Amino acid sequence: MSTPLDDAALLAAELLARRWLPRQHPRVRRALIDAELWQATQQRLAEVGLRLVDNIHADHVAVALLRSAETAVFGEAGLAANNNLELPRDAQSLLVVLWALIVLPKRERQAARAASAAGDEQAEMFRTERPLPSAAVASPLVAYKTLLADFGNQLGKKTRLDANLKRLETHGFIHRRGDDIAEGPLLDLLLDYDQLAQRILDGALGDVLARTRAQAEAAPSAGEAA
Repeated sequence: MSTPLDDAALLAAELLARRWLPRQHPRVRRALIDAELWQATQQRLAEVGLRLVDNIHADHVAVALLRSAETAVFGEAGLAANNNLELPRDAQSLLVVLWALIVLPKRERQAARAASAAGDEQAEMFRTERPLPSAAVASPLVAYKTLLADFGNQLGKKTRLDANLKRLETHGFIHRRGDDIAEGPLLDLLLDYDQLAQRILDGALGDVLARTRAQAEAAPSAGEAA
């Protein structure tokens, strides 16, 4: 007779089977408020070289390799590679572009709404809990036609762009919603915001993002004028 699995083992097993889980999943919700369950799950995963990845700005949790396991799994050559998913260079570039177009403005919206909520709370007699706006609410959509027009030439044109979008969707970085591209479960989990954000904002892509934002802000004004 097999021994029944405890909640930590079940959560670890489900994460391994499904690759990611929503924060609203019953066991995930419990682990996020139960320090003992969280630590027990981390310990179970660590026994096989993995760690639980969480981010309050994302709507999912996932698993990733422990740093100490990376060399054994990928070898020195793998660690020196640009990525461990064997994405071609234009797919890597597309991933960074989509991260910049989706995650950066999402984080700004979440921070702005959280700051606004904090200001409102100061005027309340009884403070109420107001969670950070979810990614589903704050995350912008990227129009495929706009992406193709703005970055198609740099990212291999339509055929390569379509193939790489499919790769990124398969890996869980994005979702396709008709002609729109939305944040996937792993986009704000497996890419390091602290390392990427400032490099993008200070680099050439920062100028492109500024123009894109200005165009998006001008579009409603033009519609009102018409």
